[in-house]
Amino acid sequence: MRAVTSSRTRDHARTSVDGIRFAFGTLTVLPVRVTRWDRDAARAGMLWAPLAGLVVGLASAAAGGGLVLLGAGPLLAAVASAAVPAVLTRGLHLDGLADTADGLGSGKPAEDALRIMKQSDIGPFGVITLLFALLAQVAALYELYAGQGWAHGMAGAAVTGTVARLALTLASRTAVPAARPEGLGAVVAGTVPARAAAAVTLLVLVAAAGPGGALGGPDGALRYGGAAVLALVAAQGLLGHCVRRFGGVTGDVFGAVEETAATAALVVLTFGGSWS
Repeated sequence: MRAVTSSRTRDHARTSVDGIRFAFGTLTVLPVRVTRWDRDAARAGMLWAPLAGLVVGLASAAAGGGLVLLGAGPLLAAVASAAVPAVLTRGLHLDGLADTADGLGSGKPAEDALRIMKQSDIGPFGVITLLFALLAQVAALYELYAGQGWAHGMAGAAVTGTVARLALTLASRTAVPAARPEGLGAVVAGTVPARAAAAVTLLVLVAAAGPGGALGGPDGALRYGGAAVLALVAAQGLLGHCVRRFGGVTGDVFGAVEETAATAALVVLTFGGSWS
């Protein structure tokens, strides 16, 4: 019995490590080699996705906060904080947002829309969506840095990066099918059990409220926690629409879900600044 238990513990630890590699290797440009490309590793990877998001968020916060502390203006800090996640993901999620916008905006049947999303060029719907999403992110970060102080700007960037990747965990639930039989979306779609997703969500939401509590007391905790919840609601709304429209999720849809959550979280964090 001890041997069996020990073997299971080692297998679980190995899968967790493989999952961390999967999360960082697929969701960031950090030099992490993905050692396994199967459903078990994908499930663990999506459960660890918020950790990858935290690292990206901290890098974003460091870039913006560092510029403010060095004397740069809040607008430059906001641009830096918005740019770092794009750099650390090679624009993967932004590309997914643009492709998804083109697919949804085409008004064509699912098969044709999916074909449009696979094309390498970006159409007018994608360009417009990217433009307004990035403008919203920069504007919200500017408000946090300029109107509420560098600490709120940094906290907002870090929390947003984490919550945005939590949206990917929820998009990988077992109830969400893949729209195509190939691609990253097919590898991770439907891998995360509902209970595991709920547990990770609760953990991240509690963690997201922490910086708000430290900066603004109970009202600040409510504000940051509420921003995280509303970001997930917005992401789930897009996810549900894409599943109905395309018959499931793709890698592009995952990118769109992530960027939707990030934008929504930042925008909501600008509300109620007087609480701080």
